[in-house]
Amino acid sequence: MQTFDSSSHVIEQVDTFRDLQTTLRDRWKTIELFDNSDADILVIPSLSLDQRELMKVEGCEHYEERLLFSLIRLRNPRTRLVYVTSMPLHPSVVDYYLQLLPGIPFSHARNRLLLLSTYDSSQKPLSQKILERPRLLERIRQALRLNKSFMTCYNSTDLEAELSIKLGVPLYAAAPDLQIWGTKSGSRQIFAESNVPHPDGSPLVKTVSELAEVAAQLWERQPTLQRMVVKLNEGISGEGNALLDLRPISHMAPPNETHSSRVAAIKENFLLLRFQASQESWDNFSGRIAELGAIVEAFVEGEIKRSPSVQGRITPTGEVEILSTHDQILGGPDGQIYLGCEFPADEAYRLRLQQLGLKVGQNLAEKGALERYGVDFITVQKENGEWDIQAIEINLRKGGTTHPFMTLKLLTNGRYNLSTGLFYSQQGRPKYYIATDNLQKDRYKGLLPNDLMDIIAHHRLHFDSGTETGTVFHLMGCLSQFGKLGLTSIGDSLQEAEDIYNKVTKVLDAETSNKNRDFSSISEYALPISWEEG
Repeated sequence: MQTFDSSSHVIEQVDTFRDLQTTLRDRWKTIELFDNSDADILVIPSLSLDQRELMKVEGCEHYEERLLFSLIRLRNPRTRLVYVTSMPLHPSVVDYYLQLLPGIPFSHARNRLLLLSTYDSSQKPLSQKILERPRLLERIRQALRLNKSFMTCYNSTDLEAELSIKLGVPLYAAAPDLQIWGTKSGSRQIFAESNVPHPDGSPLVKTVSELAEVAAQLWERQPTLQRMVVKLNEGISGEGNALLDLRPISHMAPPNETHSSRVAAIKENFLLLRFQASQESWDNFSGRIAELGAIVEAFVEGEIKRSPSVQGRITPTGEVEILSTHDQILGGPDGQIYLGCEFPADEAYRLRLQQLGLKVGQNLAEKGALERYGVDFITVQKENGEWDIQAIEINLRKGGTTHPFMTLKLLTNGRYNLSTGLFYSQQGRPKYYIATDNLQKDRYKGLLPNDLMDIIAHHRLHFDSGTETGTVFHLMGCLSQFGKLGLTSIGDSLQEAEDIYNKVTKVLDAETSNKNRDFSSISEYALPISWEEG
């Protein structure tokens, strides 16, 4: 993780960055009045994460599209938006989002949207690419009304802070020096300080020997432990996790043998770690421990087990708001990789999640954090039917649940009710959804964005602004190469949302079946391709 160094020049830059952020306090009420605000929003969807860890996520080069829900903000006729990407967005994808805006002429919204690109597909964060292009920087600056602008991003590092300073635009996100609280070790410290229950585990270590030592200490504190999770401190979506199975060396369990022999057995057993990322190996993982650091944590066992999360926001005035709860859909070898989510979380524990999320948010607010945060939990149903809730990590960034919820909120202009944990449309209907970033099948490979649009239109899969139900698609840039697609299926009940989601997958499967490639969804009225389009 990048951090500011201690030179006087950089300290001065930190002060400039924070001075810019304080201007958000004065503008906050204006920005929040969604229907009346007059603001310029700069969206920098840079995934400024460890790039080697990021590459474990297939199609990650297209994840800049996950913030395209921001285009729905153009339903406010006074909002202007600048969206920058590494490579140009497909015109069909942009048109798709603008057509979602009820009551706003397409041309009016398009005139208030400026799309810019670095034309650089290299494995560098987008923010770095922008900083390397002073003419692009200047074009962005000139496009903004600086006294009415703010910048939003996927996550905040020194790169985004430098961008904020050079543009003179405040960044609505936690400052880079606070990002430690979004790491695995930082999360554990926040949970301890906030009195939020969490699994037993270790502090941050930087060597394999230290990792074996703290794992042995954890085992000695919990002799009946069967498994542990080893987590790279800055892993993404569970891809930096590995499972250490203690059962093959159960004869070493305390109080058997000596501490040193237990450490040696664990260290040898690291070679048998079960990695959640499909391409991971011990040679690479052990090297990453030295670079990123790692922790070890007790694996929460249980027959009926779920992984819910709570999302919150810290406003520029320091208020903490709970935004939503979800039950996460996890996959991978041991159910630790984020695939999607259901909204809201189960009513059996959603209000308790809100309470715990509020405690975490208040602690983060006291430390000076801003904007989005999420807390992931593990819940296990006990014999008496109650749920044991354990917090496992904090995300100080826009996570996998951000874009589905914001899509729902911006499309319906509804509200979240804390007393029920439900979201209500302006018509007073509770809304539910199922969302994923990982609808992925080999048979989908080769589908272009235009092909998807044809399928959506032919089978009426689009979101209906009248009933406020249907599906909103994202990550369409992943489809052709990776056969991967994101979507949010919204209904008036969880069952309806699931039915809508299942209809989409059924249609896509049928459209890509080798037996049914008759291209029936292609409109007979489609215009011929022009010479300019190739």
